[in-house]
Amino acid sequence: MEKLTFYALSAPEKLDRIGAYLSERLIRDVSRHRYGYVCIAMEALDQLLMACHCQSINLFVESFLKMVAKLLESEKPNLQILGTNSFVKFANIEEDTPSYHRSYDFFVSRFSEMCHSSHDDLDIRTKIRMSGIKGLQGVVRKTVNDELQANIWDPQHMDKIVPSLLFNLQHVEEAESRSPSPLQATEKEKESPTELAERCLRELLGRAAYGNIKNAIKPVLIHLDNHSLWEPKIFATCCFRIIMYSIQPQHSHLVIQQLLGHLDANSKSAATVRAGIVEVLSEAAVIAASGSVGPTVLEVFNTLLRQLRLSIDYALTGSYDCAAGVSTKIIKEHEERMFQEAVIKTIGSFASTLPTYQQSEVMVFIMNKVPLPSSQQSIEAGKAGENRNRLTQIMLLKSLLQVSVGFQCSNMLTALPSAFLDRLLSAALMEDAEIRLFVLEILISFIDRHGNRQKFSTISTISDISVLKLKVDKCSRQDTVFMKKHGQQLYRHIYLICKEESNVQAHYEALYSMLMLISIELANEEVVVDLIRLVLAVQEIAQINEDNLTAYNRCALFALSAAYLNLISQLTTVPTFCQHIHEVIQMRQKEAPYLLPEDVFVERPRLSKSLDRLGPEVFFWQSKISEVLGGSGYNSDRLSTPYIPQLTDEDRLSKRKSIGETISLQVEVESRNSPEREQRAPAEEITYETLKKAIVDSVAMEEQERERRRQVVEKFQKAPFEEIAAHCGARATLLQSKLNQIFEITIRPPPSPSGTITAAYGQPQNHSIPVYEMKFPDLCVY
Repeated sequence: MEKLTFYALSAPEKLDRIGAYLSERLIRDVSRHRYGYVCIAMEALDQLLMACHCQSINLFVESFLKMVAKLLESEKPNLQILGTNSFVKFANIEEDTPSYHRSYDFFVSRFSEMCHSSHDDLDIRTKIRMSGIKGLQGVVRKTVNDELQANIWDPQHMDKIVPSLLFNLQHVEEAESRSPSPLQATEKEKESPTELAERCLRELLGRAAYGNIKNAIKPVLIHLDNHSLWEPKIFATCCFRIIMYSIQPQHSHLVIQQLLGHLDANSKSAATVRAGIVEVLSEAAVIAASGSVGPTVLEVFNTLLRQLRLSIDYALTGSYDCAAGVSTKIIKEHEERMFQEAVIKTIGSFASTLPTYQQSEVMVFIMNKVPLPSSQQSIEAGKAGENRNRLTQIMLLKSLLQVSVGFQCSNMLTALPSAFLDRLLSAALMEDAEIRLFVLEILISFIDRHGNRQKFSTISTISDISVLKLKVDKCSRQDTVFMKKHGQQLYRHIYLICKEESNVQAHYEALYSMLMLISIELANEEVVVDLIRLVLAVQEIAQINEDNLTAYNRCALFALSAAYLNLISQLTTVPTFCQHIHEVIQMRQKEAPYLLPEDVFVERPRLSKSLDRLGPEVFFWQSKISEVLGGSGYNSDRLSTPYIPQLTDEDRLSKRKSIGETISLQVEVESRNSPEREQRAPAEEITYETLKKAIVDSVAMEEQERERRRQVVEKFQKAPFEEIAAHCGARATLLQSKLNQIFEITIRPPPSPSGTITAAYGQPQNHSIPVYEMKFPDLCVY
């Protein structure tokens, strides 16, 4: 052997003749079953191959590969293993010159076949499978980095290599059960096809460039489909965990796109299959972190939301083909529900990987998909349409809640843009109690930036607030601007939600949390005053009971007011305020315990039907609170003004029972100060003539306005100075007199048109009009 090696090295041009001779001998020995000579020939070839690296080695390699192919074609397992081992040695050699005509198609096919070996003897089967995996690993190493070699990333090769590796990965349990003892376990694991297949798959994916990811992932998806491996989802999750950790991080979003595309392709598959794909998506998103979504952020969420809507349709119609109405498969509603929950969880997983500004965009995107009566969203009429709308609203709000839980933003103005907040709050006024609760939870998750939410999970009147260990920061300038802009809108919606009869304990707990979190996170002195006014107005809802609320609702509102005022009095640290609140709570404990949270918000609430015969000592008095807080520097005038929400058109549109009522709703804005105007003007009949007249009139009005402007300009250009001065002086005198009137009104407010309002407990309260509600003359408004 030494002489042969020396001869080959000194005369490299003879290598191809040596190879051809050895190849001929080996083929003859194989056919005559002289296996000893076969081993000698292969060993000689291996040693020559390892020793010689000259430029003319290509021709020798052709002979070598022909001999390896002959061994692999044999039915004898030992020869197959011998051929594979030789090929692996060859694969580890780096050649100096590329070969333009060498083909590895046969080796890919044969090694893949060996990976699926079903030999009767377990040990031999394991050896053959391991040889097949090693062979595939050798092919990949030999070809993956050489552009001139056969392209191993072509679908025809990947469709054989990837399923072969996955097939061996599937038999983890079988491999583990064969380990005879803990001492030998490590050695066995090294030799198991599962470990080897995983290592080979990781190596393959680690070498995949941007353009090859698709070809590598597609066979995985097809394999999981063909073998129904999505449903238990354990193996599918394991596979994609390997994939996500093996590929280069910048290619992560390509895998996610492949999975999303596969989800769309399986949109009519069983719910369990779709749920499996979505679960895998969720896992993959968490691993990929910031690289999971890629450039098309909203497209990812659009696909998931589309699947959510399809699932709702399937659950309602009971058919995968909505048009036909006839389904060959039985749709199980609980499976669809599981799928919907999986989608919502995945939306949260994806959103948590995004930066804050993109999370904000995603939330606006989801909110715009929610069908609301006040929006341009297509809303279906009829019973089935209402069910679909309701389910869609609930699922999308759940998704929004999932995103908002992981959302952290210091600036509320950027976190809640006006358009987004308007749509969200319009959903808060819907009659469906579940939808209202979701909206409250979403708002709470936005406002709670210091993790105080859980400390207000139960409503109670605790005597010492320090036990809660609240995290309180000073209200920032941005938060102050936010409350100036949106504060009244938030108060109005809290007030209107309190009036809903379908509220249950969860609603009151959410309202309590929201009031407290606004007080801690967003409150300055002005906000605290407004919140106290709001809570006193909520007490008045229960007290006067214009909306005919049930005894439970009324007691709950009394209890909510008591719990909030108890905590806010301790936060403001005004001793006289704390004393008044404490006195009322003590009185309630003696006289009316059913007005406190400890008796109302329990499994079996203690209620009273004699709520209209309560004495004045169990109520919180606005006059008393404004007096004690006014002495500590708070705005007593504002505190003494009862809170009255201004209803908007949007509130009236949102508050509806069915879409039919919304469409037919006539919004009429009537003055609050003139209740005697109950007579409505008869609706004018609109005809062609009236429209024509309106158009002609508008043209004539424009002409008159143009003429008037021309005269004014001409007057100032041509009239003498004395005339212009006299005209302006008259206007100035008129303006001065109007201003004097306004100052008088401001200094000495006139009595309310309705006189004094006497509350149910007999105390008259003066109703002065605040400056910001006055009607100013047109001359004073710029």
